Formats: sequence, structure tokens, C-alpha cells
Amino acid sequence: MPTARPWLIAMLALCAAALLACGDDDGGAADTETGAEGECAEVEVPAPKDERFKAPDLVLRRGETAAATVETSCGSFVIELDTKGSPKTANSFAFLAEQGFYDGTVFHRIAPGFVIQGGDPKGDGTGGPGYSVTEAPPQDTTYAKGLVAMAKTAVEPPGTSGSQFFVVTAPADAGLPPDYAVLGEVTEGTDVVEAIGELGDPATEQPLQPVTIDSVTIEAG
Repeated sequence: MPTARPWLIAMLALCAAALLACGDDDGGAADTETGAEGECAEVEVPAPKDERFKAPDLVLRRGETAAATVETSCGSFVIELDTKGSPKTANSFAFLAEQGFYDGTVFHRIAPGFVIQGGDPKGDGTGGPGYSVTEAPPQDTTYAKGLVAMAKTAVEPPGTSGSQFFVVTAPADAGLPPDYAVLGEVTEGTDVVEAIGELGDPATEQPLQPVTIDSVTIEAG
């Protein structure tokens, strides 16, 4: 969620009010060797990147079947992109993935039992791609386990997103307001997401060890 660094949360209610600092519209991974699914390899923290893009080209058509495979140092998981309900959000994510934007980034925020958050080229919660899109979710949106949504700051309009995304790891509803553009849902690799979700300090939401995103591959059609 852009411009401010991620807020620390002491309780879920506080998270819902001040959740998910994304990057500011500003936007060399170390060699990694991913272990078995759900097993996290020991990796170095990648160097920050500063890549900026203009508004994305059309990559996905509205309603087109599309999935993103996210390869991490803990294994891979698959996101079924919501191209029907969130066409602009899905298209922007796919565009950045095809540019290699996410390659060599980290999950910079890991809040156990709540969310894992990545997609920041700077790696500190303040980075973004140089542009944003806005696609407000329906008012009845709930953020259940496995849902993937885009991060934003509290001052930005509902549905604003850059590059940062989060996966809900809360056992049920994360208790968030309908402010975060929905990207899709994890359909494969739930064990990998859960493994990543255990690698955060509950008090600081900082990773206990680096978890890298090595690549994001889009399959459509």
C-alpha cells in the first residue's frame, strides 16, 4: 500500500483501520535454490530496484481466464486472476509480471495469521511501479483466507494500487474494510503461502528470514 511504510499492528482491529502501506509510486536478486514445496531456501536479501513505467499496455482482456504462478524461495503458488471483477487490476499485475518487475523482490511484510505482502521493488514498503490504477471493490467484499488484493495507503481512494500485493493468511475473514482492489485467489500452493506466513515476527511484521519472489509467470487464454 504506497508512500508510508507498513504500520505495525497490535491487534486485528487496528490493522483494519490502518492496514497495508504500499509503495509510493516510485518504484539483483541473489542466486537462490528453491527447495521442495513449502520448504524455504536460505537466500540473501536482493538489492533494491528502481524501475518506473507508464500506464500499462493491454495484456489481459476482461473476463479472460488467466493465472499467475509466483515462484518463491519457499516454493510456488498460483493466483487465479479476477479479470472479470477487477480487469484493470489484473491487467496491471500481468503487465508488471511480463516486464520482470517482480523478479528479485521480497515479501517485506509478514504478519502471521493475517497477511503476507510483497511486490515492492525497494523492499521496504515504500516502492511502486511509477503509476497507479484505481478499481474500487464492491462494498460487500470480504478478505478471506487465500484472497489476493492490492495494497494502498490510508489516504488513497479505495481500490488504488501500484505493484504491492498481499495474500490473506487469516484463518477466516481478515476483518478489512472493502478498500483494497481484489487481484484474485490462491488456487494452488496454499502450503507455500502458509509456510511464508510463519516466517514473520508478530510484533514487528518483519520477516524472520528473507523470502524472495524469483519470478511471476502469467498464463492466459
